[in-house]
Amino acid sequence: MAVASLGGTITMTPASGGGAVTPTLQAADLVAAVPGLGEVAELTVATLRTEPGAWLTPPDVVAVGEWARGQVVDGGVDGVVVVQGTDTIEETAYLLDLYWDRPEPLVVSGAMRAPTAAGADGPANLLAATVVAASADARDRGALVVLNDEVHAAARVRKTDTVALHTFASGPFGPVGRVHERAVTFAARPACWPALPLPAGGRAPRVALLETHLGDRGDLLRLVAEDGYDGVVLAGFGAGHVSAAMAEVVSDVVRRCPVVLASRTGAGPVLTATYGFIGSEQDLLARGVLPAGWLDPRKARLLLWALLAAGADPDTVRASVTARGRAPGGPPA
Repeated sequence: MAVASLGGTITMTPASGGGAVTPTLQAADLVAAVPGLGEVAELTVATLRTEPGAWLTPPDVVAVGEWARGQVVDGGVDGVVVVQGTDTIEETAYLLDLYWDRPEPLVVSGAMRAPTAAGADGPANLLAATVVAASADARDRGALVVLNDEVHAAARVRKTDTVALHTFASGPFGPVGRVHERAVTFAARPACWPALPLPAGGRAPRVALLETHLGDRGDLLRLVAEDGYDGVVLAGFGAGHVSAAMAEVVSDVVRRCPVVLASRTGAGPVLTATYGFIGSEQDLLARGVLPAGWLDPRKARLLLWALLAAGADPDTVRASVTARGRAPGGPPA
């Protein structure tokens, strides 16, 4: 089993005088602090980064995925655990999932409390993540997120609270598994999507994420398009709605770059055939936007980024976004 640390709260300690915490601990420090971890699996450890989760970029995450692939292909490990800051786990795990083409489990975890805090959750989360990564039942499930003894599919998980230990949730369908007594029980086995091609020629497309708001006339959307962004994800009201003024701007922008429509609510799908007013989901789809379906705006942005980074043509982008939005946890059986 390979364990890598990218930093985050799980590695953070205060300066000698106390006060605010910053990333300092290495992967070996984290492993050494977990009682009984060595009984779960034989571990190799690596510190890839020592920084906050907010500092990570999509190319950084692609590189972590390639490191993980090397561990299973060249190193022969049976699973990989990556620990990092919880701020961006919902995004990094999904990006890893888009590229992960191996049967071995790839599990992402972290902590909500620093190691020096009362009730620090890092050791328990690392133990649970390792239990999942070592489980034969976790194979062929793509990237998973494990915190608070719950197992989440990367395509569904979201951070829902700034400080709570139960911050990670997968609405509306819930976790895919639970960890107990150093074992994992899965609720079901969703099918996995084929891995996407890696970025071509070092491409790093600019994809904006814009959330609409009361009185939004589309000014930011227009500026983003005029600045030459390669794509936009628009987080609309409710089931995928914007103002009438914004809808007119959307008509102009879709001629310049792909625009994906998601919901800013964070749960539930973008509808396709319920509302018919100007700025409704039906109206926007008729103007050429791509429906994110069940994908939340952050996941939809990463999917669009990965497709554009691979040089996908417009038809491929439309087909992939539409299909994966309909069934984010995997293609229909």
